[in-house]
Amino acid sequence: MTHLRMGTLSVAVLALSACSFTPNYERPAAPVAATFPGQATSAIASADNIAWREFVGDARLRDLIALALANNRDLRVATLNIEQVRAQYQIRRADQFPSVGLAAAGNRQPDGNGGIASTYSVGLALSSWEIDFFGRLGSLKEAALAQYLASEEARHAAQTSLVAAVASSWLSLQANDELLALTERTVATRQDSLKLSKLRFDNGATSALDLRQAESLAAAAQSALAQQRRLRALDLNALTLLVGQTPPAALLPPPPTMPEVATANGATVPVAPQPATPMLREVPAGLPSDLLTRRADIRQAEQLLIAANANIGAARAAFFPRISLTASAGTASSSLSGLFESGSWGFTLAPQALLPIFDAGRNNANLDSAKAARDIAVAQYEKAIQTAFREVADALAGSATLGDQLAAQQVQATAEAERFRLAELRYRNGVASFLDVLDAQRSLFTIQQALAQTRLAQQQNQVALYKALGGGWTE
Repeated sequence: MTHLRMGTLSVAVLALSACSFTPNYERPAAPVAATFPGQATSAIASADNIAWREFVGDARLRDLIALALANNRDLRVATLNIEQVRAQYQIRRADQFPSVGLAAAGNRQPDGNGGIASTYSVGLALSSWEIDFFGRLGSLKEAALAQYLASEEARHAAQTSLVAAVASSWLSLQANDELLALTERTVATRQDSLKLSKLRFDNGATSALDLRQAESLAAAAQSALAQQRRLRALDLNALTLLVGQTPPAALLPPPPTMPEVATANGATVPVAPQPATPMLREVPAGLPSDLLTRRADIRQAEQLLIAANANIGAARAAFFPRISLTASAGTASSSLSGLFESGSWGFTLAPQALLPIFDAGRNNANLDSAKAARDIAVAQYEKAIQTAFREVADALAGSATLGDQLAAQQVQATAEAERFRLAELRYRNGVASFLDVLDAQRSLFTIQQALAQTRLAQQQNQVALYKALGGGWTE
């Protein structure tokens, strides 16, 4: 009969300890369209399976990204945050188990008869251990676990952003190197044109208008040169911060080679360089629903939502009795010499149940706060999805148009180079004015700059698409 009662009591305790007031978690519906703008529904997503080492085709850039992953301070902070939150989870988990320690105590006080009464004890003591009948500690542990998982996803998101930032800055530095070389050659060409124009003006073969136009173009080229030098310095500063140290020269983009077009008088005109082998791998876009499982920032937002949901369970459990147990076992005596003698051993057991009756609305306020925090987390989760959808849609729009824009500008650059050659030829033969030559020279330089910038925008758009699709945090 005694065994039956003990079994029934054990089942009751287990049933109570399994009780939880945490609401069942359901993933909110994605507040976005089923497909990206202009996308077929049959698209298959696999961008998250493409490691960044596979995505980046240039060995120098790969090595620089690896150096940044090892030294970047923001990524290091994100990694250390994981360790901190993991420790918080271990603390919450330890709250579910009793803490047992070795206790020793001594007490001396008047006994009422003019003497001093002494009491000494030594033994094992179990501090106030909350028996989690209503799941309060379990809900707090669940919330801490979700926060730990969110910190891991935050680290993944930080790595994705770092990979994309290093790649974009490196490509920007490469483009600015090309533009700097192009501008330096253009400055030299315009200086030569200015010298020729001045010589012709001094000999009365041309007007002051031609001379001033040549001076204006030469000064504009000098201004562009100063701007390109500044932009290159800013790119290097950005890479230094991202990498966490001065980037090794061997990992920077190689010096550009500038193809040239011959003019009628035997001079040459620099042309914006054509792209070499593809540096970045193409990635499929997939469907918006795939973003929920591969974007680290969306998974982070969902884990924070799960944590907020679990906190509601802890707030609800606070309305019910909190049962704790304090116990000790050891030896006690009125003198130190009698501590371990026969008959001095014993134990104490002190269970306690505390049912909240009046708390001035504290528990209600905590529950309302937890529910509001859960609603905020839902909104933040939905916002993360919408932001991801917009980023992918923007990158897809760039992919659909930048290629056509680049092709058209290449045709325009070829036409402008030929126009400059013909204008100079006509000028040499006395058919056209020098202003036609200068205008053609200015137009050629402008389209060469635009061509290099559009090529950079296309490459950076590939990086942005890869990042928006959730790639970049796997090796």
